[in-house]
Amino acid sequence: MSAVVELAGVTKEYPGGVAALRGVDLRVEEGELLAIVGPSGSGKSTLLHIIGTLDRPSEGSVAIAGHDVATLADRSLSALRARHIGFVFQAFHLVPGISARDNVAEGLLYSGLSRGERRARAADALDRVGLADRMRHRPHELSGGQKQRVAIARAVVGAPDLLLADEPTGALDSASGEAVMELLHDLNAEGATIAVITHDVEIAERLPRQVRIRDGQVVADTRATVGQGVLAG
Repeated sequence: MSAVVELAGVTKEYPGGVAALRGVDLRVEEGELLAIVGPSGSGKSTLLHIIGTLDRPSEGSVAIAGHDVATLADRSLSALRARHIGFVFQAFHLVPGISARDNVAEGLLYSGLSRGERRARAADALDRVGLADRMRHRPHELSGGQKQRVAIARAVVGAPDLLLADEPTGALDSASGEAVMELLHDLNAEGATIAVITHDVEIAERLPRQVRIRDGQVVADTRATVGQGVLAG
């Protein structure tokens, strides 16, 4: 399997000598579904920013979809992010006042596709997440769970190599959160590579792989084997 994410010896230090990451090694292969889990202050948000190319490491190497991030200028890095990474955030980040379909089409804004093609692909993505009957609804007309489904559709409409979901159920009630996690499982079954960043151990334990972060280091990397419990990776 080809690697979508390869981190080697990644360290991130902030002014004042604060080390958010300390020598992290991580490989995520195509088609994986994993949790990056840790308590507040563990470094998981910094790791999300590094994997998502929203920040650069102080030391170590980062490769996304085979591209060495260190060799890319900011414009090329933005292009890589647009083509290869989809983001889902706890706060949805939908544009108010426009329809669900147009919100999803925003995910293709830099694709070079015509407006009509972007809207057609957005409609397909909304159908994929079970919102074919909500395409014309605006964010204020949608429930929290529906908003998150729109955000997921926007993240996957461009078929990115990697979907990064940052606390995707954090703003939802338990039933809506359950539905969103089922959707992520379904998307993974269709071939999407998904990393869920969470502090919620219960959510993490339901995913096939758990990468546990504490004090800026990977302290455990476990995988579930079909028909068995979770085994050490």
